[in-house]
Amino acid sequence: MPIFPQPIRNLPEADIPLKGITAYLSQSETHQIIFMEFSEDVDLPEHAHEGQWGIVLEGKIDLIIDGQKQTFTKGDRYFIPEGAAHSGKIYAGYADMTYFDQKARYKVKR
Repeated sequence: MPIFPQPIRNLPEADIPLKGITAYLSQSETHQIIFMEFSEDVDLPEHAHEGQWGIVLEGKIDLIIDGQKQTFTKGDRYFIPEGAAHSGKIYAGYADMTYFDQKARYKVKR
């Protein structure tokens, strides 16, 4: 059974350059909300961008935010401040809902 209900799966897919990801994009004039699920383990290289807030729906993610490593699992919330360098590891089976304080973080997959 899919983690996301049909109304979420009917959203446009987000073009996110990571392997094993399916992501649905809810776009506004000021921000984006992404519903992501991963079928493979993924290593996230260090990067930074506008603020990001997420809630883990399934699985596990390790995040290193400004040099501090934390592990988040189902039900946990995380926040990455604007400009904070971060990296991590996403494990197969991970799903989350993420708010980006950036209206054009990702584009619709074509």
